Amino acid sequence: MANTAQARKRARQAQKHRLHNASRRSLLRTRIKQVLKAIEAGDKSGAQTAYAVAVPVIDRMVKTDLIHRNKADRHKSRLNTRIQAMA
Repeated sequence: MANTAQARKRARQAQKHRLHNASRRSLLRTRIKQVLKAIEAGDKSGAQTAYAVAVPVIDRMVKTDLIHRNKADRHKSRLNTRIQAMA
């Protein structure tokens, strides 16, 4: 357990940050799943709409250092490729 005032404060902050990051990570995953669900349903216009909503969320997670830039680019690229491959 933390012994100094500074260590106790850092432990409190870490807990707050962990909860905040968990909710942001959940939002990110939800947006990605919405695109995937539209793709699997065969709804190209719905998938494009969901993708347009997901991209700013993905970029915002990079800006706040929740995920790495390369991971964000990989998600966007793979989702876009699957949307473009739809008939």
